Order: sequence, then C-alpha cells, then structure tokens
Amino acid sequence: MVVTRFAPSPTGYLHIGGLRTALFSYLWAKKNNGKFLLRIEDTDKARNSHEAAEAIVQAFKWLGLEHEGEILYQSDRDEIYAKYIKQLLDEGKAYKCYMSKEELSELRETQMANKERTMYDGRYRDFDGTPPEGVEPVIRIKAPLSGEIIVRDGVKGNVSFQAKDILDDFVIARADGSPTYNLVVAIDDALMGVNEVIRGDDHLSNTPKQIVVYEALGFELPKFYHVPMIHNSEGKKLSKRDGATDVMAYKEMGYTPEALLNFLVRLGWSYGDQEIFSMEEMQELFNPKDINKSASIYNTDKLDWLSAHYIKNASNSALAELLTEYDLVLTSHDKKEILLDILKDRAKTVKELAVLVKEILATPTSYDEKAVKKAFKEDSIAVLNAFSAEISASEELHLPVDYHALMEKVVHDMEIGFGKIGNPLRVALLGKMSGPGLDSVMAILGKKETLLRISNAVTALS
Repeated sequence: MVVTRFAPSPTGYLHIGGLRTALFSYLWAKKNNGKFLLRIEDTDKARNSHEAAEAIVQAFKWLGLEHEGEILYQSDRDEIYAKYIKQLLDEGKAYKCYMSKEELSELRETQMANKERTMYDGRYRDFDGTPPEGVEPVIRIKAPLSGEIIVRDGVKGNVSFQAKDILDDFVIARADGSPTYNLVVAIDDALMGVNEVIRGDDHLSNTPKQIVVYEALGFELPKFYHVPMIHNSEGKKLSKRDGATDVMAYKEMGYTPEALLNFLVRLGWSYGDQEIFSMEEMQELFNPKDINKSASIYNTDKLDWLSAHYIKNASNSALAELLTEYDLVLTSHDKKEILLDILKDRAKTVKELAVLVKEILATPTSYDEKAVKKAFKEDSIAVLNAFSAEISASEELHLPVDYHALMEKVVHDMEIGFGKIGNPLRVALLGKMSGPGLDSVMAILGKKETLLRISNAVTALS
C-alpha cells in the first residue's frame, strides 16, 4: 500500500508551493488506494504559530484534500523521540558533544581563514574523558566519514553525495534535549508507515542525513521524489508578489478549489496536451515519475483562464452557494438562472462574478459622466419616456424576449436606430455603458424596478 504524507511547519501560512506538494502526495496515494497523512512539524516551539497551524488545517478543508486519520503533531511526541535518542546513545551510534559555543566559533573562524568548509571536526566522537563543567551537551549521530550516500530519487534519478563533503556528525538533539528536524522526520515517517515521500527539492540536501538516521535505527527507506521549485516568469524564486502567498488568499481573491488544484497539478506535471483535469482524472492519470525535472513557471494568466472555465461550466446552484461568501443570497431569486447565465461567461473569479451581480441588482445612485455624455442626446429623454409608457401598458413581461419586443416596437414607432434607445437605457439601468444584454437585465429586474430606474435617470439627467 502506498502511504504518503504532507508535513508542513506552522511557522508561516500554507503557501502555493507547499500545496502543490500536498496535492501530488494526495493524488499518488488515492491512485493507489493508499493513505494520505497530514503531520504538523511543530517542534520549533520558538517559531511555531498556532494560527498558522489552524490555517493549514482550514486550507485542506476548503480544498477538499481529505487526509487519513487524525492529524499528527510532533509537539506531542517528545517521549518517542527521547526513546530513540537513548537507543542511539546506548548502541554507540550517537554521542554527547560538549563543544562550547566559543569552541565552535573558534573552529569556524580557523576553517574560514584556511578557506575550508565550515563543519564540526568530530572532536568528541570517541571521547571517553571527564566531561567539561558548565556545558550542556548536544547529541550528535555518528555519520559515515567516507564513501557515498545515494539518494534513489523518482524524479531526478540517482543522486550521489560524498559523505565527507556533506556529513559531519550532525546534531540530533539540542542541549535542552529537544530533537532536531532530520531526526524527527525520519522517525515519524517510519512510524507512520510512510513509504513514498514527495517533497520540494529544497529538501534534497536533508535526505542523506535522514538516510543516516533511517539506517542507524534499522528503518526501511521510503521512495523519494524531490519536486523542482516553482519560479516566476523571469525564472527566479517565486515571491509573494508573484503568487507565493497564503493559500487561503486565493479563496479571498475568488478562485475556486477546482481551478486552483487544476492549476497546481499542471505546474511541473503534464499528460499530453490536456489542460483541464477533474479531480477524478488527476487521481487516475497522475504519476510522480512523470514530474518534470526542471522548475515550473507560475503563470497568473493560466490560473485566470482555468478559473473562468470552471465558473462558466459550474451549475447556477453551485455558483449561488459560492456567492453567499459575498453577501449575495440568490437561492430564492426568481431570476437566478437568467442572472447567472448572462454573467458567468464574463467573470474570471467568483469575486468578479459577485461584483457583476451586484452591479445589476443594486439601483444606480450615480451615472458615469462619460457614459452620459456619449449616450444621452437631445431626444434620449423622450425615447426613455416612450419606452416607460410601453412597459407600463404591458401586462406580460417575464422573459428577455418580452422586453426586447418592446424595445423593437419603440424603435419602429419612433423611426430611430437601436442605439438611440439602447445607449441611454443602459445608463439608466446600470449607471454606465458596459454590461450584459439589456433585455436580460430588465427581465432580472422586473417591471417595477425597471420603471423606477428609468424614472430616476430621467429626473436626474433631464
């Protein structure tokens, strides 16, 4: 059984790169009828944020990425880590290092002066003397002093690391007894049964150290897949300005979970030329072995295009539910279908759709000056009054075609072009020149509101 996990640190909010890694892990587990687990790596008590941890959980709920079982919090597992640290000490695979901060600083200065790589020199590796007073020791693992460590990576292939170049006897427990990242990650993945690890390639340099921990504790190695980073259009690391922001900010911007997940799955993975993927298709087609070896490029235009696609193809009931986030209650509106049908082709996000809906439903309190100047001519007031009279005299006005027939009648009776009625009527109804078809707008507003808006405009603009 494939068991994957996502393991964010709650020192900041979940960002888009982390979410992509989570999505890849989720899809691979689901494809194989396996398990996708969520772990919060909160051992860094000084930097952890409870709000950030909660925001990560909320992001998963919004996106519908369901994890198996309870969320595991590393902060609850100190006793487990202490047990394995003791085991390594008892087996002679780890040792107490009494090197003071002053000694470590002096060593680094000497190495830098000699143009050597700064690293711990192993002076307490086989120490059996009397410990110096006043120094609380850290615990270091005995790492290989020579040879190579090979990371067998499903994306990059075999990646070889020379032990002498990357491994000193790294610290697995601080002086206060708290465990370090590379120790707890290996222990947790092993104990949780995680056998396939998909993560960003910024973790690749940590992997040899984690392999040392796995082997020292007799744990079976998982398969690793290190995913290249997401870059901006200039090929540089993604910044907040580019889109590396809190995932929940995408909800606030009006993107749907479906659009965001579809966008992310295509950042670094592809299936032929296909661009649109349902969640079912993602689960069926995704394979981490097909992840690109090079960095992917974040493209806001692609996200907007996908978002527009999902809004256009969503049911009106689903859109009405999404619009409740914007204080719009359309479920009982008798013209909900007409309203959303004419607007959902015009919006890239739910937030844009909400603005368009409010522009129709809200009675104008002012009129765009440029629109008035362009639309209102000498006979415009007379045309609007004539149209109002036709509306008032009509009993059967329900559908766009009913209002359109009245507009054609006025055009015919007054022997004018369609623009003579269309332009001033649009300003009267919406306060501006842009917007959807006027016959649909009037059908949505209804007879009473249409007459009110025309009357208001005639009074204000006469």
